[in-house]
Amino acid sequence: MSRKEFDASRMRRMKRIAGRHGLTILTSEKMKVLGQPGGHALRDDKTFSIVFGDIPKPFSASLDDIEAYIEKLEAGEE
Repeated sequence: MSRKEFDASRMRRMKRIAGRHGLTILTSEKMKVLGQPGGHALRDDKTFSIVFGDIPKPFSASLDDIEAYIEKLEAGEE
């Protein structure tokens, strides 16, 4: 397994890309405390509104979902 496949490495890479688009990746800490994997959401830095990961419930996006959304941003599809 290469380093770029580790979750921490993926998250750092995604945070850099999201930052270039004026977004912040949020992670639910409460879910982590309960022993479940934390969910994620994307927040617009200007309006502080959630743009992805809040439907059907807050912090419902997985790391893979966030990565797919960010890759679409990079490709100019979103």
